[in-house]
Amino acid sequence: MSGLTLPATDPGTPVSPAAPAAPRPASAPSAPEVLGIYRRHVSKGRARLASLTGAVMEVASAGSLVWDADGKEYLDCGGYGVFLLGHRHPRVVEAVVDQIHRHPMATRMLLEPVAATAAAELASVTPPGLERVHFVNSGAEATETAIKLARAHGRHRLISAVGGYHGKTTGALAVTAKPLYQDPFRPLLPAEHVPYGDAEALGRALAAGGPACVILEPVQGEGGAVVPPPGYLTRVQELCAEHGAMFVLDEIQTGLGRLGSWWGADAEGLRPDVLLVGKNLSGGVIPVAAAVATPEAYAPFDKDPFLHTSTFAAAPVAMAAAAAAVATIREEGLVERARTLGDELTGRLRTALAPLLGGVVADIRGRGLLLGIEMCDEGAAGQLVMHLLESGVLVNHSLNAHRVVRLTPPAVLTPADLDRITDAFTSAATVLARTSAPTKGTR
Repeated sequence: MSGLTLPATDPGTPVSPAAPAAPRPASAPSAPEVLGIYRRHVSKGRARLASLTGAVMEVASAGSLVWDADGKEYLDCGGYGVFLLGHRHPRVVEAVVDQIHRHPMATRMLLEPVAATAAAELASVTPPGLERVHFVNSGAEATETAIKLARAHGRHRLISAVGGYHGKTTGALAVTAKPLYQDPFRPLLPAEHVPYGDAEALGRALAAGGPACVILEPVQGEGGAVVPPPGYLTRVQELCAEHGAMFVLDEIQTGLGRLGSWWGADAEGLRPDVLLVGKNLSGGVIPVAAAVATPEAYAPFDKDPFLHTSTFAAAPVAMAAAAAAVATIREEGLVERARTLGDELTGRLRTALAPLLGGVVADIRGRGLLLGIEMCDEGAAGQLVMHLLESGVLVNHSLNAHRVVRLTPPAVLTPADLDRITDAFTSAATVLARTSAPTKGTR
């Protein structure tokens, strides 16, 4: 194995926790009981999917690890990008528990100091000029906030990229360019979709109509860890300025260190009009997201703070998590760790999957700790996910690119964790070499 030197982390970071003594309380329902409840009250479809994976129940977590009801340990390289700090980071948990004991929810009638602290913490690490913070409960709500800000400025045209993913609420769904999710809910807000990475196509779209709002990701996450060509985002920002369009950069999955930089915007020195933040802002403990805007973009909400509100947004308990998450990422050097770990992990994946590259494996790509493995077809992607699950490594498929298996591991991985991931992928490569073959016509 290659050597790995990581930036130091706080000794309290739970990188090697012991397994809980009793992952599932004796009074908790069994897997068959939970499946029955899902069928009756949650989702028959989710129950079917759970049955395919053996109806495994996750019941405990710490650091990079998750345990099922039988005490089996899994290394979490999935979580859809939420767990950069790992599970139950002690600093975030302590802040949340303390807030719960003192004042978890606010009346919304008085000033609330934890929201002020969280806003200042977040604004201290965003690109210069992004100063106004509007907290919400989820990434999709952050997208909705940006759409409403654009409309308040008269930018009614929506333009996003093919393969982009921005949420599934009605407005966000309009810019999530995937018919699979859109078709059952049409008519949606009108939106145009241009090829990702093609600045000329965006320029033509902007020139063809009225004032617009452009929403893009710096690296497409659910699109399959797609990295744009150098200079693309700079040109997008220039085109938006030329045509008077509002530029919204969706960093819900990529931001706060996931790419090995604080923001995907940093790679080209961007300053969008609105930056969308989520996932890692939670610290892996409490759902929270935000839209961070320039004073000019935020002016309608400055003028009337009741234009766009939510009862639970900026709840003190969520603000405690957000403030602690940002401080922890900064003080424990997790951005630098994500970059170092991402380089090491990418190299290990290329070595482990080398026998399959150009065949069963079409590509390995990504940046930092957002990595995608594009398989020859969806069946092979499913086989890889299942083999890794059996090996105790959790990964995700990509919602907008079902052939792409995605890894978004925490920045608290240890060298032993990296060895475990390497072994699992090496084993998977051996199995896939015997059982899979590229489908004619695939990449």
